[in-house]
Amino acid sequence: MAPYLLRRLLLIPPTLLGILLLNFLIIQAAPGGPIEQVMAQMGGMDGLSSTRIDSSGGEAVASRSDDSGSSYRGSRGVDARFIAELEAQFGFDKPAHERFMQMVGQYLRFDLGESFFRGRSVTDLIIEKMPVSISLGLWSTLLIYLISIPLGIRKALKHGSRFDVWTSSIVIVGYAIPGFLFAILLIVLFAGGSYLDWFPLRGLTSDNFSELSTLGKIADYFWHLALPVLAMTISGFATLTLLTKNSFLDEIHKQYVLTARAKGASEQQVLYGHVFRNAMLIIIAGMPAALVSIFFTGSLLIEVIFSLDGLGLLGFEAVVQRDYPVVFGTLYLFTLIGLLLKIISDITYMLIDPRIDFSSREN
Repeated sequence: MAPYLLRRLLLIPPTLLGILLLNFLIIQAAPGGPIEQVMAQMGGMDGLSSTRIDSSGGEAVASRSDDSGSSYRGSRGVDARFIAELEAQFGFDKPAHERFMQMVGQYLRFDLGESFFRGRSVTDLIIEKMPVSISLGLWSTLLIYLISIPLGIRKALKHGSRFDVWTSSIVIVGYAIPGFLFAILLIVLFAGGSYLDWFPLRGLTSDNFSELSTLGKIADYFWHLALPVLAMTISGFATLTLLTKNSFLDEIHKQYVLTARAKGASEQQVLYGHVFRNAMLIIIAGMPAALVSIFFTGSLLIEVIFSLDGLGLLGFEAVVQRDYPVVFGTLYLFTLIGLLLKIISDITYMLIDPRIDFSSREN
């Protein structure tokens, strides 16, 4: 086990490097970088005689000249010295390979750099947005697994029954409705859209949160989370339920189950003493990808719809604004977390089924 884990840990740096390099090359080929974003913000400014970029996110004021000679889109009529200052500020006065190596060197020290347009470090931005994404991901993941695994096991045991048919209909409907569409439906019904006004529509807490008692703060927190978590749960439990059912069905019909029953083992002993351990392996295998998706990327539209300022919204806005330090910083962090969760998943494999021998793997 130890040699296998060591190999997996040693594979993390080259994997991270390859992912960062691939995305860096894609970003270089994509049109509309941060300088073009500044030019677009300056569009419509006429008769301005000076230019300055405020590092805290202030407006840009540009000097005008007849022609800057720059290849940047929207740079016609902008002073060439101003464009040179922008290139130096954003680091584009250096060749691409130097910028990439500088970025990698910073990431080795866990320095994620400074945002181009927010005037703050990427680490501070991630820490600030983390509570929203953790809240959504934690409670929705907990609900999904608490619902899906017992329901999937029950469906496998009652395969072909009326219970299985009716619950399959509900699961199919939940799978067919996108989470964001269900979120809009919840707003219309329960958040003051057209009918009831029972739940808040904005933020993670109320304005008077600091004035509430401890129980009041807990109630207020879950009051704000109720609709977004429900929307994420409805859209996520269907796949896991069907996966659980099919995994248990496959194990129930295997020879060792028939042998256990022939030896007089009860159904509970067969189910939880033999089938459960083997059937759960495939579910555990998908947990790292599911956790990363739910915690960091799956809540993007939910965050937008319910006005929750989390990591999903941060990453989306960074891509739109071409805020490269935020884009690459979040990519680096999420990829590292995903790789570590994969290793944790392998360890969990061994704990559930000691027959799995990772040391015999050659890759």
